[in-house]
Amino acid sequence: MAGPRKVLRRIDASFVSLGPSGVTVRDRLKGLTPGDEEVLRLVGGHLGSLASRDLKTRCADGLAHSNDTWAVRKRELTPLSSSRWAGSVTKATHDQWALSRRGQAAHVDSLDAGIRTLRHRLSLPIGEKGTKRAPGGYRSRREWFVKSRRLAVLEERYAAVRADREAGVVHVVRGGRRLLNTRHHLDAAQLTEAEWRQRWEAARWFLSADGESGKRYGNETIRVTPDGEVSIKLPAPLARYANARNGRYVLAAKVAFAHRGAEWADRVEGNRAVAYRIHLDATRGRWYLDAAWTRPVVRTVPLATARANGMVGVDTNADHFAAWRLDVHGNPLGNPKRFPYDLSGTAQHRDAQIRHAITQLLHWAKRCGVAAIGLENLDFADEKTREKHGRNKRFRQLISGIPTGRLKARLVSMAAETGLSIVAADPAYTSVWGAQHWQKPLATPRRTTTRHDSAAVAIGRRALGHPIRRRTAPPPHHQSDGAGHRTAQAGPGDRGREGTRHPATDRSHEPRARTGTTRTRATSAPKTVRAARSAGTWVQDPLLLTV
Repeated sequence: MAGPRKVLRRIDASFVSLGPSGVTVRDRLKGLTPGDEEVLRLVGGHLGSLASRDLKTRCADGLAHSNDTWAVRKRELTPLSSSRWAGSVTKATHDQWALSRRGQAAHVDSLDAGIRTLRHRLSLPIGEKGTKRAPGGYRSRREWFVKSRRLAVLEERYAAVRADREAGVVHVVRGGRRLLNTRHHLDAAQLTEAEWRQRWEAARWFLSADGESGKRYGNETIRVTPDGEVSIKLPAPLARYANARNGRYVLAAKVAFAHRGAEWADRVEGNRAVAYRIHLDATRGRWYLDAAWTRPVVRTVPLATARANGMVGVDTNADHFAAWRLDVHGNPLGNPKRFPYDLSGTAQHRDAQIRHAITQLLHWAKRCGVAAIGLENLDFADEKTREKHGRNKRFRQLISGIPTGRLKARLVSMAAETGLSIVAADPAYTSVWGAQHWQKPLATPRRTTTRHDSAAVAIGRRALGHPIRRRTAPPPHHQSDGAGHRTAQAGPGDRGREGTRHPATDRSHEPRARTGTTRTRATSAPKTVRAARSAGTWVQDPLLLTV
């Protein structure tokens, strides 16, 4: 007798992801004089102190913040800088406070998930096995006791964070909490106190200015002319360092954006808003200028248009992208592709690896002639908790290593520039069903199909709107009209949709030669009988004996 049927979760419909809403380009400030660097340090330090003071005031306001309190803070900062500098500082303060609130909400959800998992496992008998959908009990009394103590710790943390959130209290560190903690581990970071202090001060400087449409070159505070000249409006206490009219300081360095330079020049010459940020890379001792502007929301193509020329299904893994091209009917074409990347090392190295792999993927998809890439809409927020996979540390590290958020942002923005759309598909059961229905049929003596390759096919089929299963069972002979056609991907207008399938052997598709061949069938008469008949001799046919 079969057991109870497993209840599958609801599969969400696929959709086309929205395009990027902004652009950022960067260029190095080369040729700065010692006087230029000194002025940049003074301005950054002065505005950074104002930003720290404003952030402290905003955090003290909590949930009682209003437009009136915002106006009061801006009026207090204006005499110490300028009206535009004060607006940029207060806006950055609000963005940082909102980011802290979102991080606090994610922390609350993580603690809640851990507490629920611990309570469930502690309620089970010792040694009870778990299932694919829920973990089992703990293996020993000692582990049960340790986890009960951890439950008390998490509950205390949850109560404290929940109380802070309800009161509107956030904990923010200007310059970064990680860099702050590095101060206590200078030997491990291989830094001296002076080197750490230089990085800490550079991270807390403020040299950012929001753009203004209709103003000259799109920004009155940090202005960059079309020929690359950079000038800064100095705050009121530092006006004595100005070397140009109206309290401005012109840097000796010139900028020329190699990437999107034409687009930036069009905005600057049209006096459209461009935001700038000047920052110092303390590790290399280099100054950089970032230019950013918003773009109209890219109108996504209809889902039917994205599916018109087939699709490339992509399975995201911890060390590579597995991709396979599919036609409009969901059939795999050609051979699978794999684009590896290494996420070990520094953040710059990981970011470069992701960009390189995405570039290779986009170039290959462009050569295939498809209009979209099918990608699973991943979110491992609950799967990362140590309470669910406590002993399986390698699995938790594997899930945490998959670049879900950064990959999505990078891929959407880079795909929009190459004219490709991103179709997000529900990742439920893609690996299991892909291996079940596609891994073995796609394997050949010269090609080994992995589980990731079959998952890429499953993701692509779901993004195309087809079921993952290769072929449905044929309908009964007397219910063909009611049961429907026999293939899962054939459309109503396709010819031969109700026809019989070809035999599964390869030789059956080859045309037979009509001359010089000998056919052997079980119902044919023996060769001796046929020879006697051809000679004119009567031969008795063998009788059919039945019981």
